[in-house]
Amino acid sequence: MIDLRSDTVTLPTPAMRRAMFEAELGDDVFRDDPTVNRLEALAAEMTGMGAAVFVPSGTMGNLASLLAHAGRGSEVIVGDEAHIYHYEAGGASALGGLVYHPVPTNPDGTLPLEAIEAAIRPSGRDYHAARAGVICLENTHNRCSGAVLAPEYMARVAALAARHGLPVHLDGARIYNAVVALGRSITDFTRHVTSMQLCLSKGLGAPVGSLILGEADFVDRARRIRKMLGGGMRQVGVIAAAGIVALTTMVERLAEDHANARILAEGLAGTPGVDIDPATVATNIVIFRLADAEQARALVEAVKREGVLVWPFGANRVRAVTHEGITADDCRAAVGTIARALGQVMARA
Repeated sequence: MIDLRSDTVTLPTPAMRRAMFEAELGDDVFRDDPTVNRLEALAAEMTGMGAAVFVPSGTMGNLASLLAHAGRGSEVIVGDEAHIYHYEAGGASALGGLVYHPVPTNPDGTLPLEAIEAAIRPSGRDYHAARAGVICLENTHNRCSGAVLAPEYMARVAALAARHGLPVHLDGARIYNAVVALGRSITDFTRHVTSMQLCLSKGLGAPVGSLILGEADFVDRARRIRKMLGGGMRQVGVIAAAGIVALTTMVERLAEDHANARILAEGLAGTPGVDIDPATVATNIVIFRLADAEQARALVEAVKREGVLVWPFGANRVRAVTHEGITADDCRAAVGTIARALGQVMARA
């Protein structure tokens, strides 16, 4: 199978498996798992943020961060195409009493500054409106074809947030894809946010886990919320070890995923019936459109039978994601399979 459904399907590398086998372990809830402690310290140092806490998933990382920032009844200002808004089961509302306040998302993943400003309710004695609690950004942006938010844009959001005394949380599940795509330092991005969630199990290839990063007092609150959410883990160094390998050996190779995504996008652009602009593919996520939702569903099933897995992405959209283990030849083969299957689907229509 050529599995392009997501970069979450990566398997741990041999180096990760060795590190997991040899990991020194302790009880992380007591803060005495040395491997987890090394991972958290390494992540904080690499990102230039004060501290880190290891969590089982990016969804928990985002949820714990929002709950650490904002009290019940506060608003989470978030893009209407954000992963937090679409794919995290409404956890901030269901478990934290927070209110999502979506604002329009531009095709490049940015949120209009004027829309963010307008979403911030007056903070005087108006008891009718819920007050803003936190502003959320996503980098890279999943539903916007892996778009990269430039540090300069993030700086403008940070300045706006500072005027209103609000924190900025970054869903940075794929932040290292942004780092590699722009050739910038990760601190160019992180210096403009109050907190960040960083996923180890996507393009970085670890089998499980994410990190919450921020200043020490914030991370301490997030650690308590992690426990409340059932995320307090014990001898978890056995998976944290893979996270250390991910951060120290897997970042630069993300450029290969970006190059392969461009091969895929350019090949699909020449396929009759496919709507895609390769110029919009900046990292490892390729989203293309077909005539309608029925055709998209039929194509997903047709290519699966021929050994290519892609993901239906709402309405008439299909997503393909490159990652470690997917080669340039795989992408060329996938283009051929998609073209052949789509021709058959269109002929039957």
